[in-house]
Amino acid sequence: MTIRLAGAPISWGVCEVEGWGHQLGPDRVLTEMRDAGLAATELGPDGFLPSEPHELTNTLARYDLTAVGGFVPVLLHDPDHDAVAAVGGAIDSLLASRSEVMVLAAVTGAIGYDSRPELDDSGWKTLLRNLDRVSSAAADRGLRAVIHPHVGTMIENRAEVDRILDGSSIPLCLDTGHLLIGGTDPLDLVTTAPERIAHAHLKDVDAALLGRV
Repeated sequence: MTIRLAGAPISWGVCEVEGWGHQLGPDRVLTEMRDAGLAATELGPDGFLPSEPHELTNTLARYDLTAVGGFVPVLLHDPDHDAVAAVGGAIDSLLASRSEVMVLAAVTGAIGYDSRPELDDSGWKTLLRNLDRVSSAAADRGLRAVIHPHVGTMIENRAEVDRILDGSSIPLCLDTGHLLIGGTDPLDLVTTAPERIAHAHLKDVDAALLGRV
């Protein structure tokens, strides 16, 4: 197996949440990725990099980078929301940039990650069905979809991760930081479900600070 390492704008604090804080510009972020020896990057939030495919690939090429994938927040538990249609534009953009992976986050429908609703069995059924629908739609276009357990989304803690493992066939993004904050030991997940992990985000957590939070 070949392990390939890429960067992501979120590691420079570039976030999709409005009002998150000071946002560094693409020139600094991409320059520092290149200077760190990275050869590829996730795309970051909408608007951070150009959306037009030719302009995007030219922008990345100026920094000797290619695209590997992108983070796509999507509402999955609402039966009145067409999740497949909602990610159609993201799939088009990722394919145009020659990316390989779409990293899904099951957002709550609210702005940011400060609160989340409790799902009943019907909501979970809808979410799981939509995960498989979105995964199939991506695969039909030659793109791999993975689900990212993420603090403040509908898939945060270990019980919710287990529901995904048991009720859906979609692979996981192993985000070491978000999993640990949500109460899942990343190493245990690697040990118990290695066949479900298709992408990883490597992040640190300050355990003492986490305890205070």
